[in-house]
Amino acid sequence: MTHKVTLIPGDGIGLEVSLAAKRCIEATGVKIEWEEALAGSLALEKTGELLPKSTLDSLRKNKVALKGPIITPIGGGFRSVNVGIRQALGLYACVRPAKTYPGVKSLYKDIDLVIIRENSEDLYAGIEFEEGKPATKKIIQEIEKYSQKEIRPDSGISIKPISKTASERIVRFAFEYALKHGRKKVTLVHKANIMKFTDGLFLKAGREVARDYAGKISFSEAIVDNMCMQLVQKPHIYDVLVLPNLYGDILSDLCAGLIGGLGIAPGANIGDGLAVFEAVHGSAPKYKGLNKVNPSAMILSGVLMLEYLKEEKACRALENAVKSVIAEGRYVTYDFKSDPDDPHTVGTQEMADAIIQKIKNK
Repeated sequence: MTHKVTLIPGDGIGLEVSLAAKRCIEATGVKIEWEEALAGSLALEKTGELLPKSTLDSLRKNKVALKGPIITPIGGGFRSVNVGIRQALGLYACVRPAKTYPGVKSLYKDIDLVIIRENSEDLYAGIEFEEGKPATKKIIQEIEKYSQKEIRPDSGISIKPISKTASERIVRFAFEYALKHGRKKVTLVHKANIMKFTDGLFLKAGREVARDYAGKISFSEAIVDNMCMQLVQKPHIYDVLVLPNLYGDILSDLCAGLIGGLGIAPGANIGDGLAVFEAVHGSAPKYKGLNKVNPSAMILSGVLMLEYLKEEKACRALENAVKSVIAEGRYVTYDFKSDPDDPHTVGTQEMADAIIQKIKNK
């Protein structure tokens, strides 16, 4: 069977890590017809649009995509293209596994967590009002009128919508994921002690869904700040974490820190019949074209994609090849070395070559 997959190379190092992942996926023998599409700064340069309609059309048609990292400006400029893709396609579930691999520098061993992040709402809904604008002043007046609380007139305003519908949907997704993957426990993370009508709703909806899985999957709750401490102190007692959008983003990076960094942190964005797979890390433009960066996160995102495509044999072969190359520590990029200036460090494509060789020798 041939799978049609949209390939979005991305910005910065995206071109290099996407190529490495593509080559490694093809080495498994799975037949894939790639359709390349643009998004981000390269798309803006060539088409005048950050997220061209043709790219969304390709994603909707092929229903599966592998996407390289895309730059998101900090504190100004255009809004996140990554978030735009998720919202346009209804990719409501973000899945970010955090697993330790022998050979990776880390303070922890045997970490195996999965972060399930709600992708469609919360502060990432993008409902913001800029400081000093007429509309912002009106919003402030209305909020003060209905809340009886004063807001400084020089404030910017962000709206945090949390719905029962999206909350129930993501918690159910987390439980179904746990059942499918042989997981034992789902922990819902929130700040309902302070945000009683948003996080409180997320928690209430989660508790209701959890009742349907009683006796099948264990359920627990944790306040987000306490969860951060617990993950640093005793991460091994947790399994699947389900969180609203912002907390999910923050804690997925924390969990990446537990396993050695974003260089081995893959991700999947999943909706009803559509999925986009991407590394958690950013586009690191200063390394663009240097053939230097670690391609593992992007390749492991390819592992998640192969699992989604039900190519189980290829999925396991690719992950095992990545694990083997990292464990041996010979053909790896500088970030795997105890000394980043180690003369035996290899580049992005050379590490991919070593992974491909492992697949072929299996």
